[in-house]
This record gives sequence, structure tokens and C-alpha cells, in this order.
Amino acid sequence: MNNEKGEIILHTRIMSSSEDNLKGFILALLSSGFIGASFIIKKKGLRRAAAVSGVRAGVGGYSYLLEPLWWIGMITMIIGEVANFVAYAFAPAVLVTPLGALSIIVSAVLAQFMLNEKLHQLGILGCVMCIAGSIIIVIHAPQEQPISSVQEIWSMATQPAFLLYVGSVIILVFILVFHFAPQCGHTNVLVFTGICSLMGSLSVMSVKALGTSLKLTFEGKNQLIYPETWLFMFVVAACVIMQMNYLNKALDTFNTAVVSPIYYVLFTSLTILASVIMFKDWEGQSAGSIVSEICAFIVVLSGTILLHATKDFDRSSSFRGNCTPLSPTLSTRLCNGNGEMLQHDEP
Repeated sequence: MNNEKGEIILHTRIMSSSEDNLKGFILALLSSGFIGASFIIKKKGLRRAAAVSGVRAGVGGYSYLLEPLWWIGMITMIIGEVANFVAYAFAPAVLVTPLGALSIIVSAVLAQFMLNEKLHQLGILGCVMCIAGSIIIVIHAPQEQPISSVQEIWSMATQPAFLLYVGSVIILVFILVFHFAPQCGHTNVLVFTGICSLMGSLSVMSVKALGTSLKLTFEGKNQLIYPETWLFMFVVAACVIMQMNYLNKALDTFNTAVVSPIYYVLFTSLTILASVIMFKDWEGQSAGSIVSEICAFIVVLSGTILLHATKDFDRSSSFRGNCTPLSPTLSTRLCNGNGEMLQHDEP
């Protein structure tokens, strides 16, 4: 009798976890759609504003703030970011984070029709690779263990393995900031993007913890009374500010086409690693499923790099910034108020 009850409880938890994964998957898709579309809408707004004022945003113009189309794009982006935030409350980062690559496809396809930016045949292949890899990731996505309180998340965050990861990240960030950044930060793209990616992996873990806490609170289990909830909120704010600062530096120093794929690869890889350590996403999964997820992730990364490598940059345009959304975090998309990332030609 006890065995039957145990099986029923286990089956119920699995069904609930599957439903949460589905919700997270749908929210991640919606997020990619809104974010991908937002940059095209904002870019059209920027072009329209520059045509009226004669001063483009990339050289200090702010006329776009009076352009309704730009604000529509900004609102669209915010909706996408909210959907992305909520997705982490329902599904594991191993599932949600790689799906951010789909926003690249939305942006590339819409740019083809709305901005007359050519998408090369190899770029189309890159889109197909991103879609195929994402499908495999969804099929083999792990089932999360149900979480009942923020204190349970805190116990995960303070386990020795994750504390070792956090300590390693902090040490690496300090070394990059105080040793390598002054010496070669403006000549080696890995310095600034490495800082962003390392801090980004911690911010996503905190976002997931905070999102889960708010989800439980809305379900009637108030988590705002626990100091851990507010601590996670502080970590999110601190990490996002640091990401914003160093991503600005990376984009202002190097070509966007170089920064974007490198940042996506590092950020996504480190986020998945952090999630596997903290939330034990792969615990209970078969070796075949784990290998399939890793291979699918590599396919998505390859598609992302291929899409950027073959993108047709319109250098004669007054809008040289080519802003393709890559990260699931708001900091990477608000690093410049006009949504157009500055870039310099590399020697």
C-alpha cells in the first residue's frame, strides 16, 4: 500500500515537472520572439528618427526618444524580458538559456523583410542548425526537482560544489578586472566578455532563485519574509550592473560581430555549468540524454557563430551597429539606451 502511494506521489511530481517544463519552454519561445522582433522595430525607429533629425544615435543623438516606433520596440523588449524571467521559474536553465539563440533567427528573418538586410545561404543554414539543436535540447531536457521554499534553494546555493564554483568565478573576475583588463582588455576580446559571462552565470542562478521565490509567493507560500529572497535580489542587481559595465566596454572596443558570438558561447556554457552544479539538472538522466543535450548545444552554438560569420553588414548605412540579441539577461540588451551597439573596425 505504501509503495502504491509512493508511486502515485512520484508520478504526480513527474507530471507537474513536465507541465512546468512546457510552460518554461513556451515562455522562452515567446521571449525569443518578442526580443528578436524588438530590435528590428527599434532599429526602424532609430532610422526614422535619424532621417528627421539628421543625427544618428550612434554619435550621440537622442531624437529617437521622441519616436513612437522606438518606444514600441522598447515595450516589446521588456515584455520579452519578463517572459524570459518567468521562464526560469518554471524550467531549468539547461532548457531556457540555449533557447535564447532563437531570438537571433527571429531578428535575422525580420531584418530580411523589414530592413532589407540580406541573409546569406550559410546564414539560413545557421538558422536551421539553431532550430534543430533547440528541438533536441527540448526533447532531452531534464525534469527539475520540485522546490517548496527559498530556503531549499539557499541550501543548494551553499552546497560545497557550488560554493567552489562561486569562489572560482569571483577569483577569476578579480584577476581579469585588476590584472588583465588594464594590460590587454582593449586588445583581447576574451577579457571583457569573460567578465560578463562569469558574472552572467551567477546572475542567472540568482534570477532563477528569485523567480522561483516569487512564483511560490504568488501560489500562497510567502517567501518575501525570508532574508534569502532579498539576498538573491541583491546578487541579481550587483551582477547585472557589472555585466552592463563590461559589456559596454566590450562592444565599444571590438566589432559587435566578434563580441556577440563569443559572449553567447561563454555565457551559455558557464550558465549551464552553474545550473548543473547548483540544481543538479543532469542528476537521474541517462548518459545518452546528457550526451544528446551536449551535442545539441554544440549544434546551436555552431549555428549561432555561422549566422554571425555570414551576416551581411551594411557598412554604408548610418547605422553601423548590428545588434542581435543573444543573452537571456536584460543587462545585455539595455547596455545602450538606443539599442544600437557601438562598434569599431578592427585593424
